[in-house]
Amino acid sequence: MNTTRRNFLRNTTLGAGILFSSVTGYASVEQLDEAVTETFQKGKNRKQVFNMSGFTVPPIPMVRIGYVGIGSRGGAAVTRMTNIEGVEIKALCDIREEAVNAGQETLKKAGWPEARLYFGDDQVWKKMCESDDIDLIYIATSWKWHTPIAVYAMEHGKHVAVEVPAARNLEECWQLVETAERTRRHCMQLENCCYDFFEMLTLNMSRQGAFGELIHAEGAYIHYRDNFRKNETMWRLRENFKSGNLYPTHGLGPVCQALNVNRGDRLEYMVSMSTDDFQMGAQAKELAEKDSFYREFVGKPFRGNMNTSVIRTYKGKTIMVQHDVTSPRVYDRKHLLSGTKGMAQKYPLPGKIAFGHEWVAEEEMKQIEEKYSPELIRHIGDIAKSVGGHGGMDFTMDWRLIDCLHNGLPLDIDIYDAALWCSLTPLSIWSVANNSGSIKIPDFTAGYWKSGQPLELKLKGATTGVIKR
Repeated sequence: MNTTRRNFLRNTTLGAGILFSSVTGYASVEQLDEAVTETFQKGKNRKQVFNMSGFTVPPIPMVRIGYVGIGSRGGAAVTRMTNIEGVEIKALCDIREEAVNAGQETLKKAGWPEARLYFGDDQVWKKMCESDDIDLIYIATSWKWHTPIAVYAMEHGKHVAVEVPAARNLEECWQLVETAERTRRHCMQLENCCYDFFEMLTLNMSRQGAFGELIHAEGAYIHYRDNFRKNETMWRLRENFKSGNLYPTHGLGPVCQALNVNRGDRLEYMVSMSTDDFQMGAQAKELAEKDSFYREFVGKPFRGNMNTSVIRTYKGKTIMVQHDVTSPRVYDRKHLLSGTKGMAQKYPLPGKIAFGHEWVAEEEMKQIEEKYSPELIRHIGDIAKSVGGHGGMDFTMDWRLIDCLHNGLPLDIDIYDAALWCSLTPLSIWSVANNSGSIKIPDFTAGYWKSGQPLELKLKGATTGVIKR
Protein backbone atom coordinates (compact mmCIF):
# COMPACT_ATOMS: atom_id res chain seq x y z
CA MET A 1 0.00 0.00 0.00
CA ASN A 2 1.57 3.32 -0.99
CA THR A 3 2.10 6.21 1.44
CA THR A 4 -0.52 8.44 -0.17
CA ARG A 5 -3.19 5.79 0.19
CA ARG A 6 -2.19 5.06 3.77
CA ASN A 7 -2.43 8.78 4.61
CA PHE A 8 -5.82 8.98 2.94
CA LEU A 9 -7.11 6.05 4.96
CA ARG A 10 -5.62 7.43 8.16
CA ASN A 11 -7.26 10.82 7.59
CA THR A 12 -10.65 9.26 6.88
CA THR A 13 -10.59 6.84 9.80
CA LEU A 14 -12.47 9.24 12.05
CA GLY A 15 -15.35 9.53 9.60
CA ALA A 16 -15.46 5.96 8.32
CA GLY A 17 -14.05 3.94 11.16
CA ILE A 18 -17.47 3.08 12.54
CA LEU A 19 -17.96 0.92 9.46
CA PHE A 20 -15.33 -1.41 10.88
CA SER A 21 -16.62 -1.88 14.40
CA SER A 22 -15.97 -4.93 16.50
CA VAL A 23 -18.68 -6.61 14.43
CA THR A 24 -16.27 -6.76 11.48
CA GLY A 25 -13.16 -7.67 13.44
CA TYR A 26 -11.44 -4.40 12.46
CA ALA A 27 -11.41 -1.29 14.65
CA SER A 28 -10.75 1.13 11.81
CA VAL A 29 -10.19 1.51 8.10
CA GLU A 30 -6.46 1.78 8.76
CA GLN A 31 -6.47 -1.53 10.65
CA LEU A 32 -8.23 -3.21 7.74
CA ASP A 33 -5.69 -1.63 5.39
CA GLU A 34 -2.87 -3.20 7.40
CA ALA A 35 -4.66 -6.57 7.55
CA VAL A 36 -5.11 -6.59 3.77
CA THR A 37 -1.44 -5.77 3.18
CA GLU A 38 -0.32 -8.42 5.67
CA THR A 39 -2.57 -11.13 4.30
CA PHE A 40 -1.38 -10.65 0.73
CA GLN A 41 2.26 -10.81 1.77
CA LYS A 42 1.49 -13.85 3.87
CA GLY A 43 -0.07 -15.61 0.91
CA LYS A 44 2.89 -14.67 -1.26
CA ASN A 45 5.67 -15.73 1.12
CA ARG A 46 4.06 -18.45 3.24
CA LYS A 47 5.55 -21.92 3.48
CA GLN A 48 2.91 -24.60 3.77
CA VAL A 49 3.00 -26.91 6.75
CA PHE A 50 1.12 -29.50 4.70
CA ASN A 51 -0.68 -29.32 1.36
CA MET A 52 -4.42 -29.89 1.84
CA SER A 53 -5.20 -29.89 -1.91
CA GLY A 54 -6.70 -33.31 -2.66
CA PHE A 55 -6.29 -34.25 1.01
CA THR A 56 -7.72 -37.58 2.15
CA VAL A 57 -7.97 -39.50 5.41
CA PRO A 58 -8.44 -43.25 5.92
CA PRO A 59 -12.05 -44.38 5.41
CA ILE A 60 -14.38 -43.80 8.35
CA PRO A 61 -16.98 -46.61 8.17
CA MET A 62 -19.23 -45.04 10.81
CA VAL A 63 -19.13 -41.24 10.93
CA ARG A 64 -19.90 -40.01 14.44
CA ILE A 65 -21.25 -36.46 14.43
CA GLY A 66 -21.68 -33.68 16.96
CA TYR A 67 -23.87 -30.70 16.01
CA VAL A 68 -23.35 -27.14 17.29
CA GLY A 69 -26.26 -24.79 16.73
CA ILE A 70 -29.70 -26.41 16.59
CA GLY A 71 -31.64 -23.50 15.13
CA SER A 72 -33.46 -23.55 11.80
CA ARG A 73 -30.38 -24.57 9.77
CA GLY A 74 -28.93 -26.90 12.38
CA GLY A 75 -32.26 -28.51 13.15
CA ALA A 76 -32.88 -29.18 9.46
CA ALA A 77 -29.38 -30.62 9.13
CA VAL A 78 -30.05 -33.08 11.95
CA THR A 79 -33.27 -34.16 10.25
CA ARG A 80 -31.53 -34.69 6.90
CA MET A 81 -28.73 -36.72 8.43
CA THR A 82 -31.19 -39.23 9.89
CA ASN A 83 -31.80 -40.34 6.30
CA ILE A 84 -28.19 -41.41 5.74
CA GLU A 85 -26.73 -44.79 6.71
CA GLY A 86 -23.34 -45.18 8.35
CA VAL A 87 -23.86 -42.21 10.65
CA GLU A 88 -24.26 -41.80 14.39
CA ILE A 89 -25.38 -38.51 15.90
CA LYS A 90 -23.54 -38.57 19.20
CA ALA A 91 -24.12 -35.06 20.53
CA LEU A 92 -26.28 -31.95 20.13
CA CYS A 93 -25.14 -28.53 21.38
CA ASP A 94 -26.83 -25.16 21.62
CA ILE A 95 -26.91 -22.42 24.23
CA ARG A 96 -30.68 -22.98 24.50
CA GLU A 97 -31.99 -26.07 26.24
CA GLU A 98 -35.19 -26.04 24.19
CA ALA A 99 -33.14 -26.22 20.99
CA VAL A 100 -31.22 -29.36 21.94
CA ASN A 101 -34.43 -30.92 23.23
CA ALA A 102 -36.01 -30.29 19.82
CA GLY A 103 -33.03 -32.01 18.18
CA GLN A 104 -33.39 -34.94 20.55
CA GLU A 105 -37.05 -35.22 19.63
CA THR A 106 -36.05 -35.38 15.95
CA LEU A 107 -33.79 -38.33 16.69
CA LYS A 108 -36.52 -40.02 18.71
CA LYS A 109 -39.07 -39.70 15.90
CA ALA A 110 -36.55 -41.15 13.44
CA GLY A 111 -35.95 -44.13 15.75
CA TRP A 112 -32.35 -43.13 16.48
CA PRO A 113 -30.56 -43.45 19.83
CA GLU A 114 -30.51 -40.43 22.10
CA ALA A 115 -27.61 -38.02 21.77
CA ARG A 116 -25.71 -36.33 24.59
CA LEU A 117 -26.98 -32.80 25.12
CA TYR A 118 -24.81 -29.74 25.73
CA PHE A 119 -26.42 -26.40 26.58
CA GLY A 120 -26.45 -23.54 29.03
CA ASP A 121 -23.59 -21.19 28.06
CA ASP A 122 -21.75 -19.97 25.00
CA GLN A 123 -18.61 -22.03 25.68
CA VAL A 124 -20.24 -25.42 26.24
CA TRP A 125 -19.35 -26.52 22.69
CA LYS A 126 -15.76 -26.94 23.83
CA LYS A 127 -16.74 -29.91 25.97
CA MET A 128 -18.37 -31.55 22.98
CA CYS A 129 -15.30 -30.95 20.79
CA GLU A 130 -13.13 -32.56 23.46
CA SER A 131 -15.15 -35.80 23.39
CA ASP A 132 -13.25 -38.82 22.09
CA ASP A 133 -16.24 -40.46 20.38
CA ILE A 134 -16.89 -37.84 17.67
CA ASP A 135 -15.33 -37.73 14.19
CA LEU A 136 -17.09 -34.70 12.69
CA ILE A 137 -18.28 -31.42 14.17
CA TYR A 138 -21.15 -29.89 12.17
CA ILE A 139 -21.40 -26.12 12.83
CA ALA A 140 -24.62 -24.18 12.22
CA THR A 141 -24.33 -21.32 14.73
CA SER A 142 -24.41 -17.57 14.19
CA TRP A 143 -21.49 -16.41 12.06
CA LYS A 144 -19.15 -15.12 14.75
CA TRP A 145 -18.75 -18.62 16.20
CA HIS A 146 -17.95 -20.43 12.93
CA THR A 147 -14.17 -20.00 12.94
CA PRO A 148 -13.57 -20.31 16.72
CA ILE A 149 -15.50 -23.58 16.90
CA ALA A 150 -13.94 -24.95 13.70
CA VAL A 151 -10.41 -24.19 14.91
CA TYR A 152 -11.02 -25.68 18.36
CA ALA A 153 -12.60 -28.79 16.84
CA MET A 154 -9.67 -29.41 14.48
CA GLU A 155 -7.21 -28.86 17.32
CA HIS A 156 -9.01 -31.64 19.18
CA GLY A 157 -8.77 -34.09 16.30
CA LYS A 158 -12.17 -33.55 14.69
CA HIS A 159 -13.06 -32.99 11.06
CA VAL A 160 -15.31 -29.99 10.50
CA ALA A 161 -18.32 -29.12 8.35
CA VAL A 162 -19.17 -25.44 8.80
CA GLU A 163 -22.04 -23.39 7.45
CA VAL A 164 -21.31 -20.30 5.35
CA PRO A 165 -19.49 -18.08 5.87
CA ALA A 166 -16.73 -20.16 7.41
CA ALA A 167 -14.78 -16.97 8.20
CA ARG A 168 -15.70 -13.30 8.55
CA ASN A 169 -12.33 -11.58 8.22
CA LEU A 170 -8.85 -12.24 6.84
CA GLU A 171 -7.37 -13.32 10.14
CA GLU A 172 -10.04 -16.01 10.49
CA CYS A 173 -9.37 -17.20 6.92
CA TRP A 174 -5.72 -17.76 7.81
CA GLN A 175 -6.60 -19.39 11.14
CA LEU A 176 -8.69 -21.99 9.34
CA VAL A 177 -6.03 -22.69 6.71
CA GLU A 178 -3.13 -22.95 9.14
CA THR A 179 -5.07 -25.08 11.62
CA ALA A 180 -6.25 -27.50 8.94
CA GLU A 181 -2.71 -27.87 7.60
CA ARG A 182 -1.20 -28.35 11.04
CA THR A 183 -3.81 -30.82 12.32
CA ARG A 184 -4.43 -32.50 8.95
CA ARG A 185 -8.17 -32.41 9.41
CA HIS A 186 -10.87 -31.70 6.85
CA CYS A 187 -12.67 -28.37 7.12
CA MET A 188 -15.48 -28.23 4.56
CA GLN A 189 -17.56 -25.11 4.08
CA LEU A 190 -21.16 -26.23 3.62
CA GLU A 191 -21.77 -24.31 0.41
CA ASN A 192 -25.00 -26.00 -0.60
CA CYS A 193 -25.44 -24.02 -3.84
CA CYS A 194 -22.52 -25.96 -5.34
CA TYR A 195 -24.84 -28.99 -5.19
CA ASP A 196 -27.90 -27.46 -6.83
CA PHE A 197 -28.90 -29.39 -9.93
CA PHE A 198 -28.39 -26.71 -12.59
CA GLU A 199 -25.03 -25.74 -11.10
CA MET A 200 -23.93 -29.38 -11.16
CA LEU A 201 -25.20 -29.81 -14.72
CA THR A 202 -23.32 -26.77 -16.02
CA LEU A 203 -20.20 -27.70 -14.06
CA ASN A 204 -20.15 -31.06 -15.84
CA MET A 205 -20.80 -29.35 -19.17
CA SER A 206 -17.85 -27.03 -18.60
CA ARG A 207 -15.66 -30.02 -17.71
CA GLN A 208 -16.54 -31.66 -21.02
CA GLY A 209 -15.94 -28.52 -23.07
CA ALA A 210 -19.56 -27.89 -24.02
CA PHE A 211 -19.13 -24.13 -23.59
CA GLY A 212 -15.63 -24.02 -25.06
CA GLU A 213 -13.19 -21.97 -22.99
CA LEU A 214 -15.01 -20.23 -20.13
CA ILE A 215 -14.16 -16.54 -20.12
CA HIS A 216 -16.70 -14.89 -17.79
CA ALA A 217 -19.00 -15.90 -14.95
CA GLU A 218 -21.54 -14.26 -12.68
CA GLY A 219 -23.00 -15.17 -9.32
CA ALA A 220 -25.13 -13.39 -6.74
CA TYR A 221 -27.11 -13.48 -3.56
CA ILE A 222 -30.10 -11.26 -4.25
CA HIS A 223 -32.63 -12.37 -1.69
CA TYR A 224 -34.91 -10.11 0.34
CA ARG A 225 -34.59 -10.82 4.06
CA ASP A 226 -36.42 -9.32 7.02
CA ASN A 227 -33.21 -8.13 8.65
CA PHE A 228 -35.13 -6.43 11.45
CA ARG A 229 -37.09 -9.48 12.61
CA LYS A 230 -36.86 -9.28 16.38
CA ASN A 231 -34.81 -11.86 18.26
CA GLU A 232 -32.64 -12.01 21.34
CA THR A 233 -29.28 -11.06 19.81
CA MET A 234 -30.18 -9.49 16.43
CA TRP A 235 -26.86 -10.90 15.26
CA ARG A 236 -27.75 -10.98 11.61
CA LEU A 237 -28.80 -7.33 11.59
CA ARG A 238 -25.53 -6.40 13.33
CA GLU A 239 -23.57 -8.10 10.55
CA ASN A 240 -24.91 -5.37 8.26
CA PHE A 241 -22.89 -2.59 9.94
CA LYS A 242 -20.39 -2.57 7.06
CA SER A 243 -20.60 -2.11 3.32
CA GLY A 244 -19.32 -4.76 0.95
CA ASN A 245 -20.32 -8.21 -0.26
CA LEU A 246 -21.30 -9.74 3.08
CA TYR A 247 -22.42 -13.13 1.75
CA PRO A 248 -20.49 -14.01 -1.43
CA THR A 249 -20.16 -17.78 -1.38
CA HIS A 250 -23.58 -18.84 -2.72
CA GLY A 251 -22.90 -17.12 -6.02
CA LEU A 252 -19.12 -17.38 -6.04
CA GLY A 253 -18.60 -21.03 -5.09
CA PRO A 254 -20.25 -22.72 -8.08
CA VAL A 255 -18.60 -20.44 -10.66
CA CYS A 256 -15.17 -20.85 -9.03
CA GLN A 257 -15.56 -24.60 -9.41
CA ALA A 258 -16.50 -24.21 -13.08
CA LEU A 259 -13.46 -21.98 -13.68
CA ASN A 260 -11.11 -24.39 -11.83
CA VAL A 261 -10.15 -21.73 -9.30
CA ASN A 262 -7.53 -23.14 -6.89
CA ARG A 263 -7.19 -26.01 -9.35
CA GLY A 264 -5.38 -24.51 -12.33
CA ASP A 265 -6.37 -20.86 -12.00
CA ARG A 266 -6.56 -18.37 -9.15
CA LEU A 267 -8.41 -15.17 -8.25
CA GLU A 268 -5.87 -12.38 -8.75
CA TYR A 269 -7.49 -9.03 -7.91
CA MET A 270 -10.87 -7.37 -7.49
CA VAL A 271 -12.75 -4.09 -7.24
CA SER A 272 -15.99 -3.55 -5.33
CA MET A 273 -18.65 -0.83 -5.29
CA SER A 274 -21.76 -0.38 -3.16
CA THR A 275 -24.78 1.85 -3.46
CA ASP A 276 -25.76 4.01 -0.53
CA ASP A 277 -28.21 2.59 1.99
CA PHE A 278 -31.65 3.61 0.78
CA GLN A 279 -33.78 1.49 3.12
CA MET A 280 -32.24 -0.02 6.26
CA GLY A 281 -31.51 3.23 8.08
CA ALA A 282 -34.99 4.54 7.34
CA GLN A 283 -36.54 1.25 8.49
CA ALA A 284 -34.61 1.36 11.77
CA LYS A 285 -35.88 4.89 12.44
CA GLU A 286 -39.46 3.95 11.58
CA LEU A 287 -39.42 0.87 13.82
CA ALA A 288 -37.80 2.77 16.71
CA GLU A 289 -40.68 5.26 16.71
CA LYS A 290 -43.04 2.39 17.52
CA ASP A 291 -40.77 0.10 19.59
CA SER A 292 -37.89 1.22 21.82
CA PHE A 293 -36.17 -2.12 21.18
CA TYR A 294 -34.92 -0.74 17.85
CA ARG A 295 -33.53 2.58 19.15
CA GLU A 296 -29.94 1.31 19.32
CA PHE A 297 -29.99 0.72 15.56
CA VAL A 298 -30.94 4.28 14.62
CA GLY A 299 -28.05 6.10 12.97
CA LYS A 300 -25.96 2.98 12.42
CA PRO A 301 -23.87 2.85 9.21
CA PHE A 302 -25.80 0.11 7.41
CA ARG A 303 -24.39 -1.36 4.23
CA GLY A 304 -25.62 -0.14 0.88
CA ASN A 305 -28.49 -1.92 -0.83
CA MET A 306 -26.49 -3.40 -3.70
CA ASN A 307 -22.84 -4.40 -3.79
CA THR A 308 -21.18 -5.34 -7.07
CA SER A 309 -17.70 -6.88 -7.04
CA VAL A 310 -15.67 -7.71 -10.14
CA ILE A 311 -12.77 -10.18 -10.06
CA ARG A 312 -10.06 -11.00 -12.58
CA THR A 313 -8.29 -14.35 -12.54
CA TYR A 314 -4.64 -15.13 -13.29
CA LYS A 315 -5.68 -16.61 -16.66
CA GLY A 316 -7.59 -13.50 -17.68
CA LYS A 317 -11.15 -14.63 -16.86
CA THR A 318 -13.62 -12.32 -15.07
CA ILE A 319 -16.28 -12.90 -12.41
CA MET A 320 -19.02 -10.55 -11.25
CA VAL A 321 -20.58 -11.18 -7.82
CA GLN A 322 -23.49 -9.20 -6.35
CA HIS A 323 -25.18 -8.95 -2.95
CA ASP A 324 -28.53 -7.37 -2.06
CA VAL A 325 -30.82 -8.59 0.72
CA THR A 326 -32.90 -5.43 1.16
CA SER A 327 -34.35 -4.26 -2.16
CA PRO A 328 -37.73 -5.60 -3.34
CA ARG A 329 -36.34 -7.90 -6.02
CA VAL A 330 -37.03 -11.43 -7.19
CA TYR A 331 -34.66 -14.05 -5.76
CA ASP A 332 -31.59 -14.36 -7.99
CA ARG A 333 -28.24 -16.18 -7.73
CA LYS A 334 -27.52 -15.52 -11.43
CA HIS A 335 -25.12 -18.45 -12.05
CA LEU A 336 -24.03 -17.36 -15.49
CA LEU A 337 -21.21 -19.12 -17.35
CA SER A 338 -20.03 -17.64 -20.65
CA GLY A 339 -17.60 -19.43 -22.96
CA THR A 340 -16.26 -19.33 -26.48
CA LYS A 341 -18.89 -21.82 -27.72
CA GLY A 342 -21.92 -21.21 -25.53
CA MET A 343 -23.35 -20.07 -22.22
CA ALA A 344 -25.59 -21.03 -19.33
CA GLN A 345 -27.82 -18.82 -17.19
CA LYS A 346 -29.93 -20.07 -14.33
CA TYR A 347 -32.08 -17.03 -13.50
CA PRO A 348 -34.81 -16.15 -14.22
CA LEU A 349 -35.92 -19.74 -13.82
CA PRO A 350 -35.89 -22.18 -15.47
CA GLY A 351 -32.17 -22.35 -16.26
CA LYS A 352 -31.24 -21.97 -19.91
CA ILE A 353 -28.42 -22.99 -22.27
CA ALA A 354 -27.35 -21.27 -25.49
CA PHE A 355 -24.89 -22.37 -28.19
CA GLY A 356 -25.17 -19.23 -30.27
CA HIS A 357 -27.51 -16.28 -30.05
CA GLU A 358 -30.69 -18.06 -28.95
CA TRP A 359 -31.65 -20.30 -26.04
CA VAL A 360 -32.03 -23.95 -26.93
CA ALA A 361 -35.59 -25.23 -27.15
CA GLU A 362 -37.25 -27.11 -24.30
CA GLU A 363 -36.88 -30.48 -26.01
CA GLU A 364 -33.16 -29.95 -26.63
CA MET A 365 -32.75 -28.83 -23.02
CA LYS A 366 -34.08 -32.19 -21.86
CA GLN A 367 -31.51 -33.93 -24.08
CA ILE A 368 -28.74 -31.78 -22.61
CA GLU A 369 -29.81 -32.69 -19.09
CA GLU A 370 -29.84 -36.37 -20.00
CA LYS A 371 -26.39 -36.18 -21.56
CA TYR A 372 -24.59 -34.01 -19.03
CA SER A 373 -26.15 -34.68 -15.61
CA PRO A 374 -23.18 -35.80 -13.49
CA GLU A 375 -23.01 -39.19 -11.80
CA LEU A 376 -23.65 -37.68 -8.36
CA ILE A 377 -27.02 -36.29 -9.45
CA ARG A 378 -27.96 -39.47 -11.32
CA HIS A 379 -27.18 -41.48 -8.21
CA ILE A 380 -28.75 -39.40 -5.45
CA GLY A 381 -30.79 -36.63 -7.13
CA ASP A 382 -34.27 -38.17 -6.92
CA ILE A 383 -33.78 -39.20 -3.31
CA ALA A 384 -32.41 -35.74 -2.48
CA LYS A 385 -35.52 -34.09 -3.91
CA SER A 386 -37.74 -36.32 -1.77
CA VAL A 387 -35.76 -35.62 1.42
CA GLY A 388 -35.60 -31.90 0.64
CA GLY A 389 -33.53 -28.99 1.81
CA HIS A 390 -33.60 -26.16 -0.75
CA GLY A 391 -35.02 -28.50 -3.36
CA GLY A 392 -32.58 -31.31 -2.54
CA MET A 393 -29.21 -29.60 -2.77
CA ASP A 394 -28.78 -29.66 1.03
CA PHE A 395 -29.25 -33.41 1.19
CA THR A 396 -26.99 -33.96 -1.83
CA MET A 397 -24.29 -31.98 -0.01
CA ASP A 398 -24.68 -33.96 3.22
CA TRP A 399 -24.76 -37.33 1.48
CA ARG A 400 -21.69 -36.48 -0.60
CA LEU A 401 -19.76 -35.37 2.52
CA ILE A 402 -20.53 -38.61 4.35
CA ASP A 403 -19.81 -40.78 1.31
CA CYS A 404 -16.40 -39.14 0.87
CA LEU A 405 -15.59 -39.77 4.54
CA HIS A 406 -16.82 -43.37 4.28
CA ASN A 407 -14.54 -44.01 1.30
CA GLY A 408 -11.49 -41.93 2.17
CA LEU A 409 -11.99 -39.51 -0.74
CA PRO A 410 -11.04 -35.83 -1.01
CA LEU A 411 -13.89 -33.43 -0.28
CA ASP A 412 -15.38 -31.32 -3.06
CA ILE A 413 -14.81 -28.08 -1.11
CA ASP A 414 -11.49 -27.93 0.72
CA ILE A 415 -10.07 -25.49 3.25
CA TYR A 416 -8.45 -23.33 0.55
CA ASP A 417 -11.81 -22.91 -1.19
CA ALA A 418 -13.44 -21.93 2.10
CA ALA A 419 -10.80 -19.32 2.92
CA LEU A 420 -10.70 -17.87 -0.58
CA TRP A 421 -14.44 -17.54 -1.04
CA CYS A 422 -14.85 -15.97 2.40
CA SER A 423 -11.96 -13.53 1.90
CA LEU A 424 -14.03 -11.60 -0.61
CA THR A 425 -16.08 -10.09 2.20
CA PRO A 426 -13.25 -8.18 3.93
CA LEU A 427 -11.56 -7.44 0.61
CA SER A 428 -14.79 -5.97 -0.77
CA ILE A 429 -15.21 -3.90 2.39
CA TRP A 430 -11.70 -2.52 1.86
CA SER A 431 -12.37 -1.71 -1.79
CA VAL A 432 -15.68 0.03 -1.08
CA ALA A 433 -14.05 2.10 1.68
CA ASN A 434 -11.22 3.05 -0.68
CA ASN A 435 -13.26 4.46 -3.57
CA SER A 436 -13.56 1.04 -5.22
CA GLY A 437 -9.81 0.62 -5.31
CA SER A 438 -8.31 -2.51 -6.82
CA ILE A 439 -7.10 -5.03 -4.25
CA LYS A 440 -5.03 -8.16 -4.74
CA ILE A 441 -6.51 -11.45 -3.54
CA PRO A 442 -4.27 -13.68 -1.42
CA ASP A 443 -3.24 -17.15 -2.54
CA PHE A 444 -4.18 -19.47 0.32
CA THR A 445 -2.74 -22.51 -1.51
CA ALA A 446 0.87 -21.23 -1.41
CA GLY A 447 1.20 -21.79 -5.14
CA TYR A 448 -0.34 -25.25 -5.30
CA TRP A 449 -3.22 -23.89 -7.40
CA LYS A 450 -0.88 -24.31 -10.38
CA SER A 451 -0.83 -28.09 -10.03
CA GLY A 452 -4.25 -28.60 -8.44
CA GLN A 453 -6.54 -31.02 -10.22
CA PRO A 454 -10.06 -30.00 -11.32
CA LEU A 455 -12.90 -31.14 -9.11
CA GLU A 456 -13.60 -34.83 -9.74
CA LEU A 457 -17.23 -35.35 -10.71
CA LYS A 458 -17.21 -39.13 -11.13
CA LEU A 459 -18.39 -41.18 -8.20
CA LYS A 460 -15.61 -43.28 -6.73
CA GLY A 461 -17.50 -44.14 -3.57
CA ALA A 462 -21.30 -44.26 -3.77
CA THR A 463 -21.38 -46.94 -1.09
CA THR A 464 -23.40 -44.88 1.37
CA GLY A 465 -26.97 -46.06 1.75
CA VAL A 466 -30.10 -44.01 2.32
CA ILE A 467 -32.75 -44.81 4.91
CA LYS A 468 -36.12 -44.78 3.18
CA ARG A 469 -39.04 -43.64 5.31
